[in-house]
Amino acid sequence: MASIEDILELERIEDDIFRGRTFPSLLQRTFGGQVAGQALVSAVRTVGEQYRVHSLHGYFIRPGNPTEPTIYLVDRLRDGRSFSTRRVTGIQAGKPIFTMSASFHVEDEGISHQDTMPKVVDPESLADSRDLPDGGSPFFREWKEWDVRLVPDEQTEKHPDFAAQQRVWFRYRDRLPDNQVFHVCTLAYMSDMTLLGSALVPHANVSTQTASLDHALWFLRPFRADEWLLYDQTSPSADFGRALTQGRIFDRQGRMVAAVVQEGLMRFDRNPDRVNKDLARPQ
Repeated sequence: MASIEDILELERIEDDIFRGRTFPSLLQRTFGGQVAGQALVSAVRTVGEQYRVHSLHGYFIRPGNPTEPTIYLVDRLRDGRSFSTRRVTGIQAGKPIFTMSASFHVEDEGISHQDTMPKVVDPESLADSRDLPDGGSPFFREWKEWDVRLVPDEQTEKHPDFAAQQRVWFRYRDRLPDNQVFHVCTLAYMSDMTLLGSALVPHANVSTQTASLDHALWFLRPFRADEWLLYDQTSPSADFGRALTQGRIFDRQGRMVAAVVQEGLMRFDRNPDRVNKDLARPQ
């Protein structure tokens, strides 16, 4: 797998037009986090340095081909004193595969509060996938640059009224640039990883076909993607071949740094041997 620096390095073709490169992958479709991360990078390159992205909302329209580059077209919808808005369309073979709106805000002052971070074991007490035989499951081989550690049910407190829950510690293994914008774009890439897997927790023996349908992400506080982050995930509902998932992301100090909501395809799998099924959640 390529480094996140390579993945997020886009080629500028023309003003507001960018191209993302292709990378070897076990996936049959382009990873949604890659498309979202690259789309956000293209939007960031069209706003002033005083603006910080605070939210994005994206739709995965068509499956991407991982062997083909993606072109990103940026529309400058608004440039104001406090907010700027961009719309990005990812295109392959002349057709849109992804569309995203991103909002940027200059830092301001206001009220402050947040949820309390759940009580979980420290990530160091959990096994590193690099220590597993053959590097672990296909999930870990696909994203070997990431240190992803699923918290066992018996080592965390669960809410009794929630239908499906899981918690995951994660970080990028290598040191990343200090630029906060780079960490934000890295998290956009990472936020699509493992989240749909929370819907599978009550259905461990059911074979499903999964794919991201839409994705919303809010950036709340500064953080580093190369330091431990806790992804607190729930799936409040699944039916009619779709699953709704949501996540809160905390840093090691307990600060809530981001929030995520995603709906995904979650229908019974007609081909139980497909590779993508094994990549839905780490094993």
